[in-house]
Amino acid sequence: MAMNNETKHHELFKKAQEDELSIGAILRDERGAPSTACFLSQQMAEKYLKGMLVFYDKRFPKIHDLLKLEDLLLHYEKEIKNYEDDLVLLNRYYVETRYTGDYPEFTFQEARKAYEAAKKIKEFVLGKIK
Repeated sequence: MAMNNETKHHELFKKAQEDELSIGAILRDERGAPSTACFLSQQMAEKYLKGMLVFYDKRFPKIHDLLKLEDLLLHYEKEIKNYEDDLVLLNRYYVETRYTGDYPEFTFQEARKAYEAAKKIKEFVLGKIK
């Protein structure tokens, strides 16, 4: 069965909610890796931004760069620019949490900050679409 845009953007939001549940479990008990909570926060924001693009019927490339997604959304929602600091913060976690290299260790404090940034993106998107 083919999905329409209504279904597609809700499916992305559902996947973002699953990320949020996992973030909550990691942060609540401080068990698991804070880097995973940082990565999932980036993923949560990415899915909400992509869901918004789908809602506006805007095609987008297969990217994970939140700032590029922001650029695509500017035509529809100029206020997304108000969240650029949050997007910059989250953007680094896609690579730095997944690969080895000269990256810092991630702390639970940093993971909480990432989650707060992701929640701001969620609230913005849902506030515009509902």
